[in-house]
Amino acid sequence: MEKNSKEQLAMDNPMQDFNSSTKIATVAIGEFNEKDELYDPFEHREKKNSNSNIGALAHLLKSSLGTGILAMPNAIRNGGVLFGGIGTIVIGLICAHCVHILVRSSHVLCKRTKTPQMTYAETAEAAFRCGPKSLRPFASASRIFVNAALCATYVGGACVYVVFVSTSIKQVVDYHSGTNIPIRFYIVALLPAVLLLGQVRNLRYMVPFSMIANLSMTIGFAITLYYIFDDIEVPSNVKLVASVKQLPTFFATVLFAIEGIGVVMPVENSMQNPQHFLGCPGVLNITMTIVVSLYAVLGVFGFLKYGEDVKGSITLNLPKEEILGQLVKMLIALAVLFTYGLQYFVPMDIMWKALKNKCSHKFQGLCHTLLRMVMVCLTVTVALLVPELEPFISLVGSVFFSMLGVTIPAVVETVSCWNGHLGRCKWRLWKNSLLVIFSLLALVFGAWISILDIIKLYNPAGKNNA
Repeated sequence: MEKNSKEQLAMDNPMQDFNSSTKIATVAIGEFNEKDELYDPFEHREKKNSNSNIGALAHLLKSSLGTGILAMPNAIRNGGVLFGGIGTIVIGLICAHCVHILVRSSHVLCKRTKTPQMTYAETAEAAFRCGPKSLRPFASASRIFVNAALCATYVGGACVYVVFVSTSIKQVVDYHSGTNIPIRFYIVALLPAVLLLGQVRNLRYMVPFSMIANLSMTIGFAITLYYIFDDIEVPSNVKLVASVKQLPTFFATVLFAIEGIGVVMPVENSMQNPQHFLGCPGVLNITMTIVVSLYAVLGVFGFLKYGEDVKGSITLNLPKEEILGQLVKMLIALAVLFTYGLQYFVPMDIMWKALKNKCSHKFQGLCHTLLRMVMVCLTVTVALLVPELEPFISLVGSVFFSMLGVTIPAVVETVSCWNGHLGRCKWRLWKNSLLVIFSLLALVFGAWISILDIIKLYNPAGKNNA
């Protein structure tokens, strides 16, 4: 599930997923009895401003339908219509399963530690604290690692946003001006806007921007669907399965598009009836069914519409000379730009809380401002280094989302179930081992192919010879 639209969620529950003040019980860690399992964490949660099942479903859907879905036709191009369509569904099932085991592990660990709710990082920490004695010293490190992974993921997403906005603006401006201004000029030109957005420290001030972003994204997405299904023709020589060297890019792009595990814990923690999040049908299963279906349909038909010419974002294929096509690009570029502040807010909150006590109280305001400016400049610098959308999305998906969305949940469940809960023949251990292997393969091969594509950007001769 893509990261684009977490604004209402974050405004309703400011940062409770990322830096909760919840304290995990550390008394007699690992020594539990049946009475401990009688503790019901749901009864001890704060119900004020909680969300209904429909509200939670809306939040998850809203956070899923962002820029990632626009990259799905390009993902299908790298997978083939048949393999890509089926592969998207399979990856969606894997991502849904990983969300399921993370939330279920969190519920179990809340009972064991008598804690009402946990964030993603706190769940990882509790799993190690309650796991085998040999792994308990790594509990704090696991929390730090998850927070670092969240920071890296959202910073990587912010870099993709900068490239996406710049590319969209470039197409429109170049068409009307008759020039071919380098993409890096547009990236640098965005610096003042993202610097201002990066200084917003209260989510209330983002409300107007979020409303504009949501409206712009909805209109732009609707017009994009109109173009895709308008006079679509299925080519006779359509590619059913892509070449082997394209498949890592397919997996990485789909992971980038679908994965949104950072949103899951705040949604579940904010529910009035959190026991309805899992199960059948359950909020999670309904959401993932809708999301994966939309992604597969848009990806397949978007590829059938534009074929091998499909770009990193389907909006870049829309007609340059038509007003509607130009309008879509500007609307979605505006929506993504306004969402940058929220995307950037998450890692900043984590980083600042980790560094705050290291600064003199007298200069904390200045240090906070400088930290935000430095991190904004970092996202722009990375965008300048990799100004192409396709390899950038593939790189972020393969490195960050494979780790955060698949590897960590699999490890958390394994560690938390280690003491007698791995199932018959330790099937959970074998299943999670396969998930970790899949994640690492996606990470290694996806990152390798993406880096090679990025190197080609700086070696035109090598690109021509490839």
